[in-house]
Amino acid sequence: MTVELLFKENNLKISKYIYGQFAEHLGRCIYEGLYVGENSPIKNVNGLRQDVVEALKEIKIPVLRWPGGCFADEYHWEDGIGPKENRVEMINTHWGGVTENNHFGTHEFFELVNQLGCEAYINGNVGSGTVREMSEWVEYMTMPGKSPMADLRRKNGRENPWSVKFFGVGNESWGCGGNMRPEYYADLYRQYQTYVRKYGNEKIYKIACGANAQDYHWTEVLMKNAAPFMDGLSLHYYTLPTGNWQDKGSATDFSESVWYDTMEKTLFMDELIEKHSTIMDQYDPEKRIGLIVDEWGTWFNVEPGTVPGFLYQQNTIRDALVAALNLNIFHRHCDRVQMANIAQMVNVLQAMILTDGEKMVKTPTYYVFKMYQYHQDATFIQGSGNMPEKTDYTASIKEDKLTLSLCNYDLHEEKKVSFSLGEFTTLIKNDLLTAEKMNDINDFSKEEKVTIVPFENVKVENNHVTCVLPAKSVVNLRFNK
Repeated sequence: MTVELLFKENNLKISKYIYGQFAEHLGRCIYEGLYVGENSPIKNVNGLRQDVVEALKEIKIPVLRWPGGCFADEYHWEDGIGPKENRVEMINTHWGGVTENNHFGTHEFFELVNQLGCEAYINGNVGSGTVREMSEWVEYMTMPGKSPMADLRRKNGRENPWSVKFFGVGNESWGCGGNMRPEYYADLYRQYQTYVRKYGNEKIYKIACGANAQDYHWTEVLMKNAAPFMDGLSLHYYTLPTGNWQDKGSATDFSESVWYDTMEKTLFMDELIEKHSTIMDQYDPEKRIGLIVDEWGTWFNVEPGTVPGFLYQQNTIRDALVAALNLNIFHRHCDRVQMANIAQMVNVLQAMILTDGEKMVKTPTYYVFKMYQYHQDATFIQGSGNMPEKTDYTASIKEDKLTLSLCNYDLHEEKKVSFSLGEFTTLIKNDLLTAEKMNDINDFSKEEKVTIVPFENVKVENNHVTCVLPAKSVVNLRFNK
């Protein structure tokens, strides 16, 4: 059967921010992963390791969320400014109980944002912070004129304000961010967001803490009591194949049945977004408020021999399929989903990059983001027709080019698929990501086992494309007219 792509006029735009990233002060994400300091033997610019930065620039990161996560609600921003030798140390109580020296703070974060060429998504402290503290941080970052916080910023070496496009008012306030009831948080949100002021010309997009997975009551209460004061409402959902937070399973040692359990748990994201969106529609039928999936991805047991609180896990073709399926789901809901931030960017959970001293590897998930980058800010193209079992696809048009991304999560069977192409009949890109084994990884000491290679089993004829998708694969095709 051929899937008919519906090339009709529509306003369904896939926001580039769906391809957002997340970097928390957790394990080796910031320190060692992104920031090594100016005196490190690892090549760096202003303390940021250049191999990682250059790799991340290749996937065109649109936005970076920082400093957490659970860390955000114990982070006091004034501890992370000024001369590094004078910065106040703290204990990272959530992630390993390690001492945080605060050498990576506000100025270093915006240096990272500048080097990546992306937007900033700052998460403020509601759980252990004050309204004044949050208000002054916004003033410090964004005030162009003369004020106490702007003058402090200048004293610390930054004359002009930074651009803060997105600001989250608290994180997981139902859990690590304060164990609050939704009614209480809704009132706190209304209060705190009042002081996230617009000091310059740019309006700050304010994001309220949303639900944990299928807590639909939380969404109902927030939309009922605080919708006029928010631009976005977050949602957190992780793919746990076991469904057991005490034993989440291994990232690399798993059975075929666990592979399929992982895919089933991932596909639940579609139902979650559908049901939360239905509640939001009751209070916001114009879809002004974005659903912000600012934590998603796989969560497994840490790698043997690593610190449990550092959440370091390896990354296989299974993770690549999880990434592709989630991105496809976000595309289908692009009328409501305005941002997503995979957890996390480097060395933590479903990372793009893993590092070991001076060594670095790009994960299978990294290559999905590289293949899918053409969908950023593209027009979503719907389709009509059925796909084979255990397959999925997404399509979009940008700058007169059609991108068709397909995945087959069947472990053993290849799948034949066919699509109508309309006027797009010239194949200009044919990428394939697959692996010999379902638990193949990209290791530091060996040649990459999971990387992009040319996809040969594709044929374009009579305005149709037909291809045979290998088992456990992601394919990306691009067409000109």
